[in-house]
Amino acid sequence: MLRDATRTGVSYRRAIGPSAMANAAQFRVSIKFVNDMVILKRTTGSLEARKQGNCGGHGKLAGVADWIGRRIREKRDLTLDELVVELRKVQRVEAHRVSIWRHLRDLGLTHKKRLARHLAEAA
Repeated sequence: MLRDATRTGVSYRRAIGPSAMANAAQFRVSIKFVNDMVILKRTTGSLEARKQGNCGGHGKLAGVADWIGRRIREKRDLTLDELVVELRKVQRVEAHRVSIWRHLRDLGLTHKKRLARHLAEAA
């Protein structure tokens, strides 16, 4: 992350005239960064970095979080692939298995099955 002084310096120097290329060379940043800072200052009036990422809580799985938790409690040995299929059929939510795994991990519901344990239980 670039220091705020770099952001401010790039924006200030660009506003008083030197080219984007000259600014980029002086601050040892890319020309795109200089242009991005000019656009950011023009559109928001600030050089504050924008919030990044999803920040959780409002993805497509947020609406079915309770259902997922109940389903896992009902059927403890439900596999990730089975959960993907059930979500699609029952809740009509299309989600990638990795997204569902991350959601389960965030709920503290990770469980690794071991083939040897299942074979021992079956015997």
